[in-house]
Amino acid sequence: MATIRDIAKNAGYSIATVSRVLNQDDTLSVSDAAREKIFKIAAEMNYQTPKSRSTKKKTASLTFGMVYFNSEKQEVNDPYFLAIRLGIEKFCAENNIQLEKVYRNHETFQLNKLQKADGLIVVGRIRPEEVDELVLLTENIIFVDYSPLDSMFDSVVIDFQEAVHRTLDHLMAFNHRRIGYIGGDQFIRPGKNVMDFREIAFRTYLSQHAGYSENDIHIGKFSTEEGYRLMQKALMKSPLPTAFVVASDSMAIGALRALHEQNYRVPQDVSIVGFNDIAASRYLQPSLTTVKVHTEFMGETAVEILMERIHSSRTIPRKTVIPTELIVRESTSYPPE
Repeated sequence: MATIRDIAKNAGYSIATVSRVLNQDDTLSVSDAAREKIFKIAAEMNYQTPKSRSTKKKTASLTFGMVYFNSEKQEVNDPYFLAIRLGIEKFCAENNIQLEKVYRNHETFQLNKLQKADGLIVVGRIRPEEVDELVLLTENIIFVDYSPLDSMFDSVVIDFQEAVHRTLDHLMAFNHRRIGYIGGDQFIRPGKNVMDFREIAFRTYLSQHAGYSENDIHIGKFSTEEGYRLMQKALMKSPLPTAFVVASDSMAIGALRALHEQNYRVPQDVSIVGFNDIAASRYLQPSLTTVKVHTEFMGETAVEILMERIHSSRTIPRKTVIPTELIVRESTSYPPE
């Protein structure tokens, strides 16, 4: 982009004079011929004043709606989805995008706020009939952590199957053969929850191995308190698995406390693997082996793809899979002999 210095050099006038002419300073005493020459050169060089650039940027600003599958209160207990939302907010702010947020309220969404949205970002899993309602607002929709219809909607997801299978490979390499699972399910509507993708992957993998038992799978809600309660429940059964995959680090923190209270040593007696790699995971005692998910990046990527779809008028949907990483720390080792 041309600068005032470039125009001054081509026009043969000082930078100060060119600046005042282009910014239409009426107090400047300069001939009409000089003004005409400066404006002509500026036009040829495609120069835009800071004021015109600012006006254009504001005019081109977009408004996105964020539809969050749970309530604000429920989000507080789920660092995974909280981080996705923070990534969305950060990228929108950096790109001058207005963001309207709609949370689930009494099992419904107040969609009136989204009537003028240029595009929608749906975080989490929502009901098919709710998807239909959103399509009536705009065709520019992207889903994060859920892909309801690959042939119609953009989505940003992670490969839960690959992440869980890599985790179980890690535990199998340590000769664990009886592995338990602690996790949560996903809310769809009152009275109806569905199995989480991590649990599905866990069942698929271990059903092909000896030692798999339904008694070693414990499902509740995604919270620290539930991780504690479910591990207490697991400790009441015998034999106890020598390792547990826990569907979130928050739940793993609760599970670790339950084990410590019953004088189980981690990893000497029981190995634990979490999911998400929240900041506290590395500072636990022992530090937590966990699956790192780039949650903020998932949110940022969703905004970026939605912007691209709108500006390019693309109609073919994109499904973007964000890789995960197994972070091996102190909470996994060989089982007791």
